[in-house]
Amino acid sequence: MKHTSFAKRLNMLNATSNLTFESAAAASLALQPDAPLFCFSATQLCERALVFLKGFPGETTFAVKANSSPQVIKVLAEAGINAWDVASVHEMAMVSKIVSMARFHYHNPVKSRREISDAYKIYKCQRYVVDCREELAKIADIVGPAKNIEIAVRFVLPRERGSSAHDFSTKFGAPDYICVELLKQVVALGYTPLLTFHPGSQCTEPRNYVRHIEAAARIAKTASVTISKLNVGGGFPANYVLSTAPEPQVFFKAIEKSVLKAFGKENRPALECEPGRGLVATCMSLLTRVKLVCTDGDDIFINDGVYGGLMEYMQVPDLEPPFRVIRDGKVIEGDAKSFKVFGPTCDPLDVLPHRLDILATLREDDYIEFGSLGAYGLATMTNFNGYGGNAIVAVDQAFAL
Repeated sequence: MKHTSFAKRLNMLNATSNLTFESAAAASLALQPDAPLFCFSATQLCERALVFLKGFPGETTFAVKANSSPQVIKVLAEAGINAWDVASVHEMAMVSKIVSMARFHYHNPVKSRREISDAYKIYKCQRYVVDCREELAKIADIVGPAKNIEIAVRFVLPRERGSSAHDFSTKFGAPDYICVELLKQVVALGYTPLLTFHPGSQCTEPRNYVRHIEAAARIAKTASVTISKLNVGGGFPANYVLSTAPEPQVFFKAIEKSVLKAFGKENRPALECEPGRGLVATCMSLLTRVKLVCTDGDDIFINDGVYGGLMEYMQVPDLEPPFRVIRDGKVIEGDAKSFKVFGPTCDPLDVLPHRLDILATLREDDYIEFGSLGAYGLATMTNFNGYGGNAIVAVDQAFAL
């Protein structure tokens, strides 16, 4: 097998039914991949899904944008996820191929008329989000007076510094006074009114959910509208080298307590969440191969970078994934050296934002496994310069903090 291509080796091994490697190290020894390889643990994903399904005080959906691979969708559906937070009809089409009776929450606040029509007529979508009058008018024009339609009004609050890795307050969401009018219009049109927000990706402060819930109660009260459901968004964090997170149960308790306090027992809306990162981050690692170690300096080149599975790390350096070196099918430890890490493309931007302290004796054809890349690692890959790869193998345990 040493002299056959990686693609042929992968095809041959995948032909074996239910093939699962013990780890990325075992996969590296068997496959000797020359292209980036994602290592997926269905067990870890299922375990994480059950944390949300059993612990969150309402319905758990999945933000498909975080990882739309068929393997992930299938495992989540089997675990009990019944509704899917989608941003496009393309995501609806993809999920529908795997989950025949999928229920969709179309939570992209800006949709073309064609997209709304396809969502409603082809995929039977009954949930849409809006944050302006014009979007609501488009939906009403296309859908008409359908009583089974839910409209989620998305509101926004100013971001509190340090509360999340990505600022979700700059693009979508309306201020209180607009949301009040939108809720009234939703009721006048005969649709079911909801409220939704997003606290920001990698939100490490439960208090951020609490202040949004308080705002939701204030908006509903001002509008004199009883909302049937409150979607608290995603934002649930994962652990990275420079950004550690409380356990999900800490957020669940804060959310449940604040909803009861803000709305009261009689007017308490049903709750929903739409985790992405917090659900799938730990189920995949990325196996990369060292292409060059410059002995005259401290530069190394690997076969993936910021145009591939490490794109989010470039955008948000605090989301540094854990990493380890693999050689001859074993994890290698030892004295470390600070390296500047370049990706495989010819673009000078293709360099990791931080120098990494990696095994000092690193050499060509060693592997570096980056952990906790189940969220946005696979989803953001490009094919720039012809590089990039989305091959996935099953492992018992994916590397994560």
